[in-house]
Amino acid sequence: MGVTRRTLLRAATVAGAAGSVQLGQAAHAESAMAASAPGDVVGKVTVGYQGWFACTGDGAPINGWWHWARNWGQTPSVSNSAIVAWPDCRDYPTAYRTAFANLGNGQPAALFSSYDQSTVDVQFRWMKQYGIDTAALQRFNPTGGEGPTRDAMAGKVRTAAESQGVKFYVMYDVSDWTAMQTEIKTDWTNKMRQHASSTAYARQNGKPVVCIWGFGFNDGQRPFTPDACLDVVNWFKQQGCYVIGGVPTWWRTGDRDSRPGFSGVYHAFDMLSPWMVGRIGDVNDADNFYNVATVPDLTECAASGIDYQPCVLPGGVGNRQRAHGDFMWRQFYNMGRAGVASVYISMFDEYNEGNQIAKTAESQVWVPTGSGFLALDEDGTACSSDYYLRLTDDGGRMLKGQIAVTAVRPTSPIIRGDNVPPTAPGNLRATDVSDTSVTLAWTASTDDVGVTGYRIRRVTGSTATPIGTAAAHTTTFTVTGLTASTAYTFDVQALDAAGTVSAPSGQVTTTTSAGGSSTVNVALNRPATGSSYTQSYAPGNAVDGNANTYWESANSAFPQWLQVDLGSATAVRRVVLALPPAAAWATRSQTVSVQGSADGTSFGQLLGASTCTFDPSAGNTATLTLPAGTTTRHLRLLFTANTGWPAGQVSEFRVYET
Repeated sequence: MGVTRRTLLRAATVAGAAGSVQLGQAAHAESAMAASAPGDVVGKVTVGYQGWFACTGDGAPINGWWHWARNWGQTPSVSNSAIVAWPDCRDYPTAYRTAFANLGNGQPAALFSSYDQSTVDVQFRWMKQYGIDTAALQRFNPTGGEGPTRDAMAGKVRTAAESQGVKFYVMYDVSDWTAMQTEIKTDWTNKMRQHASSTAYARQNGKPVVCIWGFGFNDGQRPFTPDACLDVVNWFKQQGCYVIGGVPTWWRTGDRDSRPGFSGVYHAFDMLSPWMVGRIGDVNDADNFYNVATVPDLTECAASGIDYQPCVLPGGVGNRQRAHGDFMWRQFYNMGRAGVASVYISMFDEYNEGNQIAKTAESQVWVPTGSGFLALDEDGTACSSDYYLRLTDDGGRMLKGQIAVTAVRPTSPIIRGDNVPPTAPGNLRATDVSDTSVTLAWTASTDDVGVTGYRIRRVTGSTATPIGTAAAHTTTFTVTGLTASTAYTFDVQALDAAGTVSAPSGQVTTTTSAGGSSTVNVALNRPATGSSYTQSYAPGNAVDGNANTYWESANSAFPQWLQVDLGSATAVRRVVLALPPAAAWATRSQTVSVQGSADGTSFGQLLGASTCTFDPSAGNTATLTLPAGTTTRHLRLLFTANTGWPAGQVSEFRVYET
């Protein structure tokens, strides 16, 4: 991984302070007027979202510990780590064991994968909960080996943003992108522009938002000429986009971290977002930059009709910059007294440099022993893992005028109340086992405020995958859709109203009983085709026996169909359809009819349109019963409606003879 903007050296932090003009709050309040009316970025809080963490075994095309380890092919450990801060992983349904020693509380040291949709859903739920309006999805050069995983991440971010009610946009980082001038246009045209049709895609002044980070920086990673950069900016504007520039700190003066001759490029952007990571490290630095950068930048942007989106950063955990929130809040206060309308938080999930606001280990109890990682209490002040999310929420409300501008943090590092995780469920056991199902039971958990539900997980090796949820008053759950004569391992976690997750229960392993022909899925691994599919969600995913992979048709283009070739004329009676078992797949209904064919060309109706309801709490499956005596070789499902997404969706297309 080459050096990127994350590791730019702190350059000329104090330079420019001499001779700066102190401007009173009243003097520059008028210049704080944004050039544009409020939209999805103007007047909003935006976070930089990396989404670049993967784990071996998560199914990501990159197939490794992407950005967790220096050597992605080896499990992260003390000697093979690419991060400087440890995430709080309690809220993630799925986590992956590392080679670090156990946490200080004895729990295994496991990490999340951004490639798991459930992870992205959790993180976007946090954004909604803590007042974050928009996420800028970081997109580095997508033409190399990381490209397929980055492409998939764009779809996962879109899904999470749509489900959680958060906006997102594509933010290109041009670092080390040699053929950027042509390839960035191709990437937008062929891949990323499709996401602009999403209801969750950020729009400003009625236009889809795109950000380009890196033009004009005075270093060797971004050697593009002003003409090349201006060509790219103007091209995106010609495509009807609202274009943000992630620009050097000293864009206005054209020196220090900015190359000369880029003023025309900077002034061509619709919005400017000067970089700040590595430039400030304490409250004094923040106050200095208020005078030498924020106030004059704001004045220049207002005079030029450009929107302004300066950075706010929490500070590096490993650098002991955070001062239990005082550093970050001082920046928010300075933005508030300047009258800044829009801010960019650097960053949401940047555990590689410790500048993340996402939930982070709050003490050594939640850090791998012997790892050397600092926690949020590194200066002796206890901080909850969500503290910097709460600070962001308060800062956003202050900038929006919902609370008064104040130099005093409204939020304390620890909020007393429901901050104790539930106890682990006890005595997990299998009370009933059939050829296709297992019923689990456990002893109820306790919590300082109250348990709100349970998460049931299937355990395979070191990976635990959520397969359903149970209500707080329930201590049983039936897992369905299993294979006969197969061993399965499960555990259960408890949840409370604060979103805190307990340690897992003990595991239980049980083997399903032998079954007759009714348990044989005759569609398993048979050739499957469809009318269309989106990204990597191909028809074959529906017959691969893996409920976590799925087929998804083209969006907003009903009717759509999915069919399987059974190989020969087969008596079929029952069709079971499934969606991924994760609770993130909210309840939805799809309208499906069934057709059959002897030759794969001429199809007849076998079953009229039926409403199939998929409820994650009940296994996310639906069954269609065909008329007695039905025989066919090619079985087709015809989709005409879906209440949860404007496309046909199936993770498992199972066909049984009885």
